[in-house]
Amino acid sequence: MQDILIDSTDGVMTITINRVEKKNSFTSAMYTACADALDQAGADAAVRVVVIQGGLAVFSAGNDIADFLNTPTPGLSAPVLRFLRALATFPKPLIAAVCGPAVGIGTTMLFHCDLVYAGDNAAFVMPFVNLGVCPEAASSLLAAQMMGYHRAAEALLLGEPFMAEAALEVGLVNRIVPPTEANGLAQAQARKLAAKPLSSLIETKRLMKKANLPQVLAVIDEEAQSFGRMMGEPAAREAFGAFMEKRKPDFSKL
Repeated sequence: MQDILIDSTDGVMTITINRVEKKNSFTSAMYTACADALDQAGADAAVRVVVIQGGLAVFSAGNDIADFLNTPTPGLSAPVLRFLRALATFPKPLIAAVCGPAVGIGTTMLFHCDLVYAGDNAAFVMPFVNLGVCPEAASSLLAAQMMGYHRAAEALLLGEPFMAEAALEVGLVNRIVPPTEANGLAQAQARKLAAKPLSSLIETKRLMKKANLPQVLAVIDEEAQSFGRMMGEPAAREAFGAFMEKRKPDFSKL
């Protein structure tokens, strides 16, 4: 599909979010394509590293709201959950290059990446409370572990953007560069990793992740169950209705 571009060269698979006219917002089909790519990369001995990148002006605006509302969500078998589990369990190095807005899953997917390089125009936001729902991708666990409880609470409860420098300070990104250099830096780092022994990369990552992984997978599912329930409640109906009607939501009676 043209919305997700896959390229494999010299041991590096690059997954490019390529729906620029819709600010790289994700549809169910795009989640499926990304999960398929990660499954393929994990099983292919010729792929040693995966890079996820967007455009120079936007990484991802999160879910495509119209697609999200019009596509029935099949509970824990939803394409987005397959993608999140594939991210959480991916055995090889996973790198992200982020420029511009990274909204919702555009931010939460980064908690599962091993290296993240940001353009100095990157802006991260997890607006779940503002939409009447709850966090996803185990971000309720991983944000607090990475950022500390109070900073995570500020990011998740207020749902306000934080910029690249703040993301660097809390450890969400490894380095900040001009947007024109972010994808290139991610590729350069990927090539360094691809030249190393794959068995050592896999075992090192497994050891680093193993203590947290069972809890991460459990929280992904728990968040998804809460998210699905909350989608049918008044706050989410008001938030999403206001979004589609291009007005400010009114939560005063909720």
